[in-house]
Amino acid sequence: MGKFKMCQACNREYKDPDNRRFHAQPNACRECGPGVSLFDCKEIEIEGSDPVKKTISLLKKGYVLAIKGLGGFHLAVDAANHRAVVRLRRRKHREEKPLALMVKDLNTAREIAHIDETEAEVLNSHHRPIVILKKRRFHGLSPQIAPKNGYFGIMLPYTPLHYLLMEGPFKALVMTSGNMTEEPINIDNNAAFKHLGDIADYFLIHNRDIYLRSDDSIVRVAGSVPRQIRRSRGYVPVPIFLSQNMKDLTPVLAVGAELKNTICLTKENRAFMSQHIGDMENLETLDFFHLTISHLKRILEIRPKVLAHDLHPDYLSSEFARKQDELPTIAVQHHHAHIVSCLAEHRLTGPVIGVAMDGTGLGTDNRIWGGEILLADRVSFKRAAHLDYVALPGGDAAAKFPWRMAMAYLDKTYGDGLFDLPIPFVRDLDKDEARVVLGMARKGINSPLTSSCGRFFDAVSALLGLRHKIGYEGQAAIELDMCQNPHEEGMYSWQLQKEDDNWVMLTSEIVKGVVEDITKGVGKGIISRRFHNTLIHMVTELCVRIRDKMGIDKVALSGGSFQNVSLLTGLSHALEHKEFSVYSHALVPTNDGGLALGQAVCAGLRYAGVKGEYEIH
Repeated sequence: MGKFKMCQACNREYKDPDNRRFHAQPNACRECGPGVSLFDCKEIEIEGSDPVKKTISLLKKGYVLAIKGLGGFHLAVDAANHRAVVRLRRRKHREEKPLALMVKDLNTAREIAHIDETEAEVLNSHHRPIVILKKRRFHGLSPQIAPKNGYFGIMLPYTPLHYLLMEGPFKALVMTSGNMTEEPINIDNNAAFKHLGDIADYFLIHNRDIYLRSDDSIVRVAGSVPRQIRRSRGYVPVPIFLSQNMKDLTPVLAVGAELKNTICLTKENRAFMSQHIGDMENLETLDFFHLTISHLKRILEIRPKVLAHDLHPDYLSSEFARKQDELPTIAVQHHHAHIVSCLAEHRLTGPVIGVAMDGTGLGTDNRIWGGEILLADRVSFKRAAHLDYVALPGGDAAAKFPWRMAMAYLDKTYGDGLFDLPIPFVRDLDKDEARVVLGMARKGINSPLTSSCGRFFDAVSALLGLRHKIGYEGQAAIELDMCQNPHEEGMYSWQLQKEDDNWVMLTSEIVKGVVEDITKGVGKGIISRRFHNTLIHMVTELCVRIRDKMGIDKVALSGGSFQNVSLLTGLSHALEHKEFSVYSHALVPTNDGGLALGQAVCAGLRYAGVKGEYEIH
């Protein structure tokens, strides 16, 4: 607000101790404060006395608007206008990932989604996050808002401009981030014209600068607990309070992981998580990463003495740590950081049985982990069990093409006989391409071994014909979750194998069960539910065996796979039924957006010389 010189009336209010605007930093009026203007995509201003009213008219006619908000630009269309929604998706190259909605008030939200008391409280809170809510059957909006997904992401207005816009005749507006897919949200007017000119028909801008971008936060209620999926606007930089025995530790900067990156700074017994930075895949996001670090260090007056990073050497965040020479660095294994993040949130020290389930993380054996059960405290861990290793054909490409993972699991289970299986997945394969991928996997050409839970979900999704190629991260697993028949109680046969001091959760019997059900014509919803039930019972049984041997009755659940509500709540209930104390995330995301917290706590304690109970291996 510094560039807006107050008029005489505002200045008089500002200097009057008896006035409620005394020393109010945003003090301004329509004469001396920020203003809004409407432009077309060629940067020609649209004349008129009321740009907001004109914007409402344009939205109603089906145009795409770029609207400057509090933490960046949104791209907006009328959510009931199917053609406008399709046009926005095509221009933004966002084919299927759900689009966020803004509605006028809670009553309007209830017209399009089922909302319980807890969800209503979160939706209506001053944080104003996007809340994931179950769709109503007849909602009146475009089916392209969230295709093949039973939920909407809905938020209420949180700026005066939003309230004015929502006076228009809309049931809901699409309000998705103003960026091209995979790039940071735009915050600057000139940059927005440059980067969004091929997407938006018109731009509603204001002349108040945004210093640091901040995406909308996302919350989902699971097990009656509001849980962060993306912690950003409204929640940052409110600290996470750590246990009192950490207040004398050296300040730490933790730089997170590759996907859903956030950073974390610690000061005494407080951990300050940054807003969502994004996937570290391009120069723009890397620049935002650097800016966020310098900004938080400055405003929080923290001078870190040690730097924590992921074990993976090729992450851009890890490269940042290695290339600087000012601070000592400590690498923290990905899944251990997940579990420590959960411990830190609950102010626990351990030891715990840590169940870490996600898509990707480098293990201490240089393989790709992701389906892990650890014995862990805040500074050390020991691997106690993991999903069976399988090839990851094509490396990262396997995450984008789930059919590759299905091939890998079928090959592990049936060998050359996989091509004789009487199931649609095999029948519809491009056999030449399939044999090339199979050859890569068998020879280990760009096909590292993985124990990833996320990739196992992908494989089953592909086998059921749900998703052979994904349009966004986690799509195959999400659609497998969405198709479940919640009344099915069956499960598949499963086996555990002891290898040295580790249990291995074998997958072949589960894959056979899925294939046999497909052959019999069993419904996809039943197969999906049986698959979920099987994983829940297998992990629960392992936790019981570990408790019997080690005497540990606390279980911490962390990792991106626990964004799956049925997996999270199902496993929590099964463990609680076996008299475990179960801990999971609420204050920080269970996905990689919460990883930096675990890195910071682990590195801070290690740097202080705190010893753990386990040798890290």
